[in-house]
Amino acid sequence: MKIYFIMILFLVSSTNALWCQQSIIKGKVVEAITNKPIENASIQIKKPNEIVNSDIDGNFTISAKIGDVLIIRHLSFESKEIIIETSKLFIYLDVKHINLENIIVEADVLKDLSQSKVVVDHVKSTTQPRNVSDLFRDIPGFGIQKRGAYASEPFFRAFKYEQLNVQLDGGMKILNACPNRMDPITTHIISDEIERIEVVKGPYTMRFGPNFGGIVNLVSRNPNTLANGIHGDVEAGYETNGDNLSTRGSISYKTDQFDISLNGEYRDYGDYEDGDGTVVPSSFKSTDYSVKLGYNPTEKQRIQLSWRQSFGRDIKHAGLPMDSPYDDSFLAGLDYKVTDISDLISSFSVKGFYSDVDHLMTNENRPSFKMTEAASNVFSTTYGGKTELVLTPNDNLFIYTGVDANLIGREGDRERTVKIMNGNTLATPKIFTDKIWQDSKLNDFGVFVEGKYRLTNLFTLTAGLRSDFVNASINDAELDFLQLYGGEIGDSNETNISGTVSLKYKSEDAQVQIALGRGVRTASMIERYINHFSVGVDPYEYVGNPNLDPEINNQIEISFNKRFDKIEVGASVFYSLITDYIVPVVDENISRKFMPSAQPTFAKRFINIDEATQSGFEFYFNYEINKDFKFTTDISYTYAQNEEYEEPLPQITPLTAHAGLQYEKEKFWTRLNSRFVAAQIRTSESFMETASNDFATFDFSIGFVPIENLTVGASVLNIFDTTYYEHLNFSYQNSDLLSGRIFEPGRNFTVKVNYKF
Repeated sequence: MKIYFIMILFLVSSTNALWCQQSIIKGKVVEAITNKPIENASIQIKKPNEIVNSDIDGNFTISAKIGDVLIIRHLSFESKEIIIETSKLFIYLDVKHINLENIIVEADVLKDLSQSKVVVDHVKSTTQPRNVSDLFRDIPGFGIQKRGAYASEPFFRAFKYEQLNVQLDGGMKILNACPNRMDPITTHIISDEIERIEVVKGPYTMRFGPNFGGIVNLVSRNPNTLANGIHGDVEAGYETNGDNLSTRGSISYKTDQFDISLNGEYRDYGDYEDGDGTVVPSSFKSTDYSVKLGYNPTEKQRIQLSWRQSFGRDIKHAGLPMDSPYDDSFLAGLDYKVTDISDLISSFSVKGFYSDVDHLMTNENRPSFKMTEAASNVFSTTYGGKTELVLTPNDNLFIYTGVDANLIGREGDRERTVKIMNGNTLATPKIFTDKIWQDSKLNDFGVFVEGKYRLTNLFTLTAGLRSDFVNASINDAELDFLQLYGGEIGDSNETNISGTVSLKYKSEDAQVQIALGRGVRTASMIERYINHFSVGVDPYEYVGNPNLDPEINNQIEISFNKRFDKIEVGASVFYSLITDYIVPVVDENISRKFMPSAQPTFAKRFINIDEATQSGFEFYFNYEINKDFKFTTDISYTYAQNEEYEEPLPQITPLTAHAGLQYEKEKFWTRLNSRFVAAQIRTSESFMETASNDFATFDFSIGFVPIENLTVGASVLNIFDTTYYEHLNFSYQNSDLLSGRIFEPGRNFTVKVNYKF
C-alpha cells in the first residue's frame, strides 16, 4: 500500500512538473478556409508578453508551458486566443473583413488612435431614442444641448458645434442648414442603425479632418461582417409619455463577393409631460431609410456605395422662436479600399460623399405670427472626401498619409410679412426679404501624415502633422453687412497647421497614455457671416465677423486604465489652453435691426479673445460581482474659464456621475441605471447664462428572449417622476411664455419588440 501511495505521489509530482516546466512549443498558423500558411502572424504569451512571428511557411517556435494562453494577431486576420494543451499547435485564423466605417481598431497598437474609446457597442436597447444625441447621455464628459425634443446634439467637455468633428462612418457629414441648429447631423440618422460610437478625446489624430476638440464617429451597421445569406429584423416600440410610436426594419443579403442592406424607420412622437405634468411641445414625425451596396472584387478589395434620406415633418422646437414644417436631407457616399498591396504598402483607400439639407422654419404656431408672418427656407450642401495611403516600412512602423476635403455651401432667405393695423383695419402688409446665409461658402483642403512606431512590445509612439488650406467667401452680402465692413468683403484664406505626439504603454491588462495636441479651427459660417439673427440662448441679435482668426487648442491629456481579476478602473486628466477663442460680445456700435424698439437695443458681434482655458477629469470604476452581475460607476467634471473676461465659459456640463447595476444571461437581462448631476453655479454673465439646479434620475430596464430570434424589452425611465432640466437646454419659447427652461420628460414606460430572421 505504501508503494502504491509513493507511485501516485510520484506521478502527480511528475505531471505537475511537466505542466509547469517551460518548454519549446512549435506551431503553424494557416488561413481557416484555404489552409494557406500565414506569414508574420504575431504570437504572444498573454502574461510574460513575449512575442514571436511566424515565418513564410507559417511556422513558429516559442518558449512557453502547457496551460499558457497565446494571443495570435495579424493585420489581415481576426485575432485569436488559445490555451496551450500540447507542444505542437496548428492554428487557424479567419480572414478579417475590410471595414470602411470604423476609425478605431482596438486590437492593434499600431492602428489604435491615441486617447480614443469605443463608448457604445451592441447595446441591448429597450427604448427608442428621439435623436442619436440621446446615446451620449450616459457617456462620461458628454452633455446634450436640447433646442427641442427633436433638435439636440452632443457637447464634449467645453467643446461644441464645429469645435467637435462629428462624422458618420469614418468621414461623411451632414451639416445643418438652419442657423438655429434645428437640424444637426444627429437628426438625419436612424438611431438604431448606429452600431457603435467612437470618440477621440482631443486633437490627437490628424487623419480624419480638422480636429480641434475631438472626433465623434457614428458607425452604422456593416453588412460585410454578416455570414452569407439573408438576414433581417423588424421591431416596434411604444412610449406612454407622449404616446410615442416607432417602427423599424432591415434586410440584408450577402455572398462572398456581394452584399446589400436596406434599413427603414418611421416615428410618430407626441408632446410629452414633465414631472409636474406640464406639457412640453415636442411632437414630430420622421421617415428615414438607408441603403448600402458592397462588392468585394477580391478578398483584399472592397467597394461600397451608401445612400440615405431623412424626412422630418411637423417638428416643434420648444426652445426656439420657430417650428419646422419639414426638414429633408440626403447623403450619398462611395468608398474603395484595397489592403496588403505589397510589403511596403499596407492599404490604399478613397472615400467620397455628398449631402444636402432642405429646411423650412415658420412661426405660424407662435404668438409673433399675429403681427409678423415669417418663413425661412434654407439649404446646406456639403461634399468632400479623403484619400489615404498606409505604408509599413517594417513590422514596427505604420505611416498614414493622405489628403482630404470638406466643401460647405449655404444659402436661403427669410420672408417676413409685417401686418400693419390702421385702427381696427388691417392695412396692406409690408413684405421684407432678409438674407440669412448671404450665399456663403467655406472650403477646407487638408494634407496629413501620421506615424506610429512600436518602440518595444509595450510602448508605442505616435506623431502626426496636418495642414489645412481654408477659403471662405460671401457671394450675396446684405447691404448693411457690407457697409459694416467697409463696403467690400473679399475672400478669406488661411493655412492652419496642427500636430500631435503621444506615447502609449499597453500590456494585456493595463494601459497608460500621455498625449499632446495642437488643433486649429477656422471660424464657422455663423461666426463669419450671420447678419442680425438670434442664434444664442439670449435675446440678442448676432452679427458675424469675416475677419476672425482661427481658434487654436493646445491640449495635454494623461490617462490610464487597469484591469484586475474582477475590477476595472480608469481615469483621464486634461488641460487646454485655447488662444484666439471666438466669443460673441455686445457691440454698442451696432444697433438692433429687427424690432429696433425691443430690448436689448444693441447686437452682439463675434470677436477673438486672447485666451480661454479648460481642465478636468473623467474617472470610472467597474466591478464584476460574478460572471453575470456587474456594477459600473463613473464621474466627470470640466472647469472652463474665459481668461480675458475673468468669467466662466458658457454652456459647460456640471459635475456628473453615473452608477449602474446590470445582470445579464444569454436570454435575460436587467439593468438599473442612475444619473446624478450637480448644480451649475459657474455661469457666464456676458452670455446671460443662468444657474441650474442639481437633480438625480433612475431608470430600470428588463429584456428577455421568449423564443429564438424574438427579443422583448421594457423600461421605466425617470422612475420617481423627477421634474428637472439640463443646464445646456435652450429657453422655453413655444408658448405665450417667453422665458423658462425646456424640462425633461417625467416618468415614462416603454416597450420594444424585435424579431430577427
